[in-house]
Amino acid sequence: MTTVLHINASGTRTGSISRAATARLLQDLSPTQVITRDLAETPLPQVDETWITTRLIPETDLTAQDQDVLALSDALIAELKQADIVLVGMPIYNFGMPAALKAWIDLIARPKVTFRYTENGPLGLLTGKKAIVAVASGGVPVGAPLDFATPHLQQVLQFIGIDDIAVHTAKDVIAEVAA
Repeated sequence: MTTVLHINASGTRTGSISRAATARLLQDLSPTQVITRDLAETPLPQVDETWITTRLIPETDLTAQDQDVLALSDALIAELKQADIVLVGMPIYNFGMPAALKAWIDLIARPKVTFRYTENGPLGLLTGKKAIVAVASGGVPVGAPLDFATPHLQQVLQFIGIDDIAVHTAKDVIAEVAA
């Protein structure tokens, strides 16, 4: 059984190259279960001071109100924990990732939940998973010095424990279908 968490970060729903690429990759994966997180369909909030301070409260000390503050973050992390493969469609906007994807990152990077600090540095807690990223860019080649999105996403995934990461250029994925 393979569960895929399919994340679409493109704000464009029709004609999106990153969406087309992840749809193709998802077809190739043939998972038994797909969890879809469309960041354009259901926008995520930006973290604020309340969320930032609440996430540091020990779990045993959380009030019902604190739990409500963290509920969306908990749901996003539950999706990650359930997945064997995280499939991300990521366009590059203005040299970086879309704000929607950054909001997702901010909500899933939680100390003592998805990573913890040790005397040897941070330790990711979501190990044993694979990530596949389809990057779409109209002007900045993937891996170029001005591609700040791809290394940022790779760093975050590694930080939370996902170090098996495959990055594909979305146009190449689509071109393979046409060939």
